[in-house]
Amino acid sequence: MSSHVPASPPPADAEPARRRRKEARPQELLDAALDLFVEKGFAATKIDDVAARAGVSKGTVYLYFPSKEELLKAVIRHNLSLTIAQGDNIVSNFEGSTPDLMRLVTHTWWERVGETQASGIFKLIITEVRNFPDLAEFYQAEVIEPGHRLLAKLLQRGVDRGEFRVTNLLDTAHSFIFPMLMLALHKHSIGAFPCHITGEIAEDPRRFISNHTELMLRGLAPDPEDNRARRTP
Repeated sequence: MSSHVPASPPPADAEPARRRRKEARPQELLDAALDLFVEKGFAATKIDDVAARAGVSKGTVYLYFPSKEELLKAVIRHNLSLTIAQGDNIVSNFEGSTPDLMRLVTHTWWERVGETQASGIFKLIITEVRNFPDLAEFYQAEVIEPGHRLLAKLLQRGVDRGEFRVTNLLDTAHSFIFPMLMLALHKHSIGAFPCHITGEIAEDPRRFISNHTELMLRGLAPDPEDNRARRTP
């Protein structure tokens, strides 16, 4: 008589669990890559580092991303391009005043980018872009140009509704976004160290953003004389 004991069948939920794990793996790789790119820089990070951080083999990383450059592009798309697209959707569907829309867009951007590890991408681009020209072109097409279009769309909405006075959409968009980018850079540079003035900004960035937004709105507010002139027959 054979003493062979049939192997127990795998648990009923084993295959779905493996499937869920496989579906989540690209996100895990993107998260690991973002952390390492921000911590070490793009040039200094190796695919082996990403694999180790994500707890997978090097071959698994290449299964999803054919090169380190493509991995970085995917990180940028996921963390910045997607956020810009979501912002465009907010602007297109918002029904309130444009000043309220600007406040919403500003704080939403900080919540989704500034308060997350994605804020380190801006420092990464500034420090690495000279050595990787293709990255500069990609960032221009994926982030800078769509970002400009989004801000121009928001500002033009205010102009069309008589809520904003704008003489140059691009210059105004730059005036609006640059302090917020500097806040993100500050977070990953001198803001990481305790000191008096810069420490206050790092401790309460939302206060800084609110103050910046209100300053912009005051500067964009139409001249009451212009409104009276338009109403005069």
